[in-house]
Amino acid sequence: MKTLHLGSSGPEVELLQLALSRSGYYTGKKDGFFGTGTQNAVRRFQSDFALAPDGIVGERTRAALRPFLLGYFMLTVRAGDSFYRIAKRYDTTSEAIAAANPSADAESLKIGEKLVVPYGFDLAPSDMRYTSMLTDLILDGLEARYPFLRSEVYGSSVLGRPLRAVNLGTGERSLLINASHHANEWITTVLVLRFLETFLKAIIRNGTICGRSARPLYERVRLHIAPLVDPDGVDLVNGALDRGSEAYAEAKRIAARYPSVRFPEGWKANIAGVDLNLNYPADWEEARRIKFAQGWTTPAPRDFVGTEPLCAPESRALYEYTLSHEFDLTISYHTQGREIYWRFKDEEPPRAREIGEKMAAVSGYALADVPSESANAGYRDWFILNYDRPGYTVEAGEGVNPLPLSQFDEIWFDNVGIMVTAMENA
Repeated sequence: MKTLHLGSSGPEVELLQLALSRSGYYTGKKDGFFGTGTQNAVRRFQSDFALAPDGIVGERTRAALRPFLLGYFMLTVRAGDSFYRIAKRYDTTSEAIAAANPSADAESLKIGEKLVVPYGFDLAPSDMRYTSMLTDLILDGLEARYPFLRSEVYGSSVLGRPLRAVNLGTGERSLLINASHHANEWITTVLVLRFLETFLKAIIRNGTICGRSARPLYERVRLHIAPLVDPDGVDLVNGALDRGSEAYAEAKRIAARYPSVRFPEGWKANIAGVDLNLNYPADWEEARRIKFAQGWTTPAPRDFVGTEPLCAPESRALYEYTLSHEFDLTISYHTQGREIYWRFKDEEPPRAREIGEKMAAVSGYALADVPSESANAGYRDWFILNYDRPGYTVEAGEGVNPLPLSQFDEIWFDNVGIMVTAMENA
């Protein structure tokens, strides 16, 4: 990672501002620009953490800030410590400490024992651009805070970034929620990670989510979430891909062949120019015929179906992950349109309409059929065709992609009920 200093800009500066904000040293916007306000916050942080207050973020300052990105730190128990006293000292809760340390004896902590101490803030922000790095930090932090959350790598992207999924729950039924098949629809990653964290908090508190008790949902369903199907593409759209890299240069060359698509904002594909949600083996040849007729005949920022089904490592990895788990129900999150797509052509899995109508009722979204030009080779299409089980594409929000984060609260309000309904009906 590069050294950050006055004048630096980009997603790494946004992460710096997030850490400084969480640690109480920065109150400005997470705008990704290292101005004098950010520099002064860095200097104050460095002074308080016994670092040279030069206002430059190098390896040592980054290491000191990292716990505020992960959302926890390690503490060595001292004489007289208890969960309650530690919680008071660090502005967190006994409940959160107990959840993060299930093997610790709360009544008799041992001097020298190591504890995970979660900070009091939430981990999934909704006021900044997401990248593969931020997503990894959130997943790592959630796994430390909630050890019953299990994380796995189910494949890798074109550029070798890990494709990650998490799962929790003890039930016999299983549900997969995936997000960001399309790079400029990255707000869906924010949505599913907010849902995951909200559900985790409700479980340890014996609380509710969208009016439903969390613990029975945990005991009924094994919930799997793949929050970032296209990490390379999202990094391109949000400025985290090195502009001096060959990958960036090649993406720019691809985009130049399709000047009607804004670059990088209009990029939907993986970094190799394959539209991942047109790369599954469900009438792929028909998708190829339609998209080629529309002019998408080579690697492109969107709508290129690839050279064959599952030629993209990201779509193949999710395909194989699904085969290994055989989910009872899936939701694929996209934007935009406020619609729920529920069947593949004339294929109507048992209970698919019934569950879809429930999702529509709690969200205000329309239960609809996919437009004919996009009705082939998607993940939902393949899942329904292969398993004859309910699979849904939810088109969240309205407007022009990428949707602004100012719309997130509305998207959250509309969609939390969809995900809870899926858990109840998987």
